Amino acid sequence: MPVSRTERLLNLLIALLNTQYGLRRSELRVKVYHDTSGNDVAFGRMFERDKNDLRQFGFDVETVTDHGWSEDDPATTRYRIGKESNRLPDVQLSPGEWTVLLLASQLWERAALGTAAANALRKLQASGTLSDVELPEGVQPRIRPAGQAFDDVVAAMHAQHPVSFPYLAGTTGREEQRTVEPWGLGSRFGQWYLTGYDRTRNAPRHFRLSRFTGPVTVLEKETYTPPAGFNIRAELDRLPELPLRTAVVDVRKDRLLGLRRRAVPVPAGSAETPDGGDDRLQVEFRDTGVLAEELASYGPDAVAREPEELVAAVQHRLRAAAAFCAAPVPDYRFDEPHRGRTVRKRTSEDQLKRMLQLVPFLVHNQGLHIQDVAARFGITPAELEDDLRILICSGLPGGYPDDLLDIHWEEGHVYITQDLDLTRPVRFTVDEACALLTGLETLNGLPELAEGGALESVTLKLMAAAGQEGLRAASLAGPEVGPADSAVLDVVRQAIRDHLQLRLVYFSAQRDQVSNRDVDPLRLYSMDNTWYFEAYCHSARGLRNFRLDRVQEIQPNGNPAATQIRPEEGFPAKLFTPNDDDTVVLVQLTRQGRGLADDYYAERVAPLPDGGLVAEIRFGSTTWLPMFVAQHGGAARILEPAELAAAARSWVEAAVARYGG
Repeated sequence: MPVSRTERLLNLLIALLNTQYGLRRSELRVKVYHDTSGNDVAFGRMFERDKNDLRQFGFDVETVTDHGWSEDDPATTRYRIGKESNRLPDVQLSPGEWTVLLLASQLWERAALGTAAANALRKLQASGTLSDVELPEGVQPRIRPAGQAFDDVVAAMHAQHPVSFPYLAGTTGREEQRTVEPWGLGSRFGQWYLTGYDRTRNAPRHFRLSRFTGPVTVLEKETYTPPAGFNIRAELDRLPELPLRTAVVDVRKDRLLGLRRRAVPVPAGSAETPDGGDDRLQVEFRDTGVLAEELASYGPDAVAREPEELVAAVQHRLRAAAAFCAAPVPDYRFDEPHRGRTVRKRTSEDQLKRMLQLVPFLVHNQGLHIQDVAARFGITPAELEDDLRILICSGLPGGYPDDLLDIHWEEGHVYITQDLDLTRPVRFTVDEACALLTGLETLNGLPELAEGGALESVTLKLMAAAGQEGLRAASLAGPEVGPADSAVLDVVRQAIRDHLQLRLVYFSAQRDQVSNRDVDPLRLYSMDNTWYFEAYCHSARGLRNFRLDRVQEIQPNGNPAATQIRPEEGFPAKLFTPNDDDTVVLVQLTRQGRGLADDYYAERVAPLPDGGLVAEIRFGSTTWLPMFVAQHGGAARILEPAELAAAARSWVEAAVARYGG
């Protein structure tokens, strides 16, 4: 969508909003489109596309026909947009409700729904402010979505298009192509599940996203109708948990302390003798795929022996990783400068949506500095000025001074004096309603937020404001975000409040060792139900992130925490803290694995023709990167530095060799 089309759609929208009786197609053709080509068929197709685009942006284009005439006659058919039908109702929120809402929107930080949540939040901010909101230090939850497949399925589900994808069946172990009408997407037992009508089996089925073995194809020319009243949370509540099983694993001497902590030795004489230098262990598990991913990451340090399906799953992952490491390096180019965590290229559709939010935001926030406005919309000041230049050239047909949007910026401060009835934001889209309402429902798992009434009241207000679109939030369900064990969390939270130093015995999975640490805790946060705390570590002399489930012992050591130490800027907290001595690594990701670029805060990305990308990522420690490559089983590999790429390839090949090929 080139810029000229952006301007045309904006002018068409303003014209249809500011007419009481409607405008005929011939009038719009002359006054808005300035089309004198005489090709009625081409203009008709373009006009229909534009009407559909406006509907996708949330505006209902009404058709008004003179009494006694047919809609098929363009000469007697007029078009307009009702000023109330498409507008978001006013939603007045208290500071407590704003706090809960901001936490809900930040849940989707690294998914496409994160963009939708940010858009919805800006619409609500058009008549309010977040200046009085203080975010709690101990409650910063986030959701880890299931990569690109998650975004593709959500988009297809909301547009009601079927999807097709290759799937590794859990019952047969065979890869099959499935075509599914997606009804709902939700998280249970630490996994994301798609529920829908399987056209291959002619019956409803559940599909685990981690078993998708290739990209999702959206069948955009087909549509379907989901069952009335479908609720994915209720469906997944009936899904039985997998039974507890036992795996047999050979582990090299004095290695993999984390695995040993939850394993038991195999009784002597109960099985064949392991290879020299190995210990044979029994490990309880429920999900073959989850344990296979873990064992693959251990490379040659661990070999699965039983059951057979686990052995096959680990081998499949390792062989895929080895094949990817040996593949030719693709041509790539970084076209953009360092740009933080986002990897999605901005489109002109994004620009038009942003401008429709920008006008009401400026109306209610007069005089903000251009840098503050740009930061609120997640763009650069230069991009914002491009938006403003388009806006000031847009308006009613005729283009007289009073017919144009009047926006000016003096000494960096932005003002708007002519808004052409764009003072209220457009209603929520399905994505926006689902992002916020699903986020609020997910927060119910945190008792400190569920109590007090703010969570319930803001949910009711948003349901009323979202209307019909809010009802479709039942198609999405987030994971449990409450901590599995609150004892360590309570100790850390109290130490943060009292500014006390903590002494802990901590297991580092990357270094495969246990160490004693004195730390000054700064804040708590979570990813799904895995909780972390950020702290200044006196041993490392820097900020570090610690997983609560890897803390073996913890207690105050009697010293006050240093008052001058502050957490990293930004909300929510990041899992990785950059340092000056970090190593810059080039990682190639497939289409299925491209979400890892966001997970590890890629600084630059270079898109590839197959949907994958090359990402430039900073790592403080690189010794565990071979484990990273093996774990992701053909979805990620190291390109540079060359010695790291060689180390990862050798690690994976050594693991494959231990399985006999």
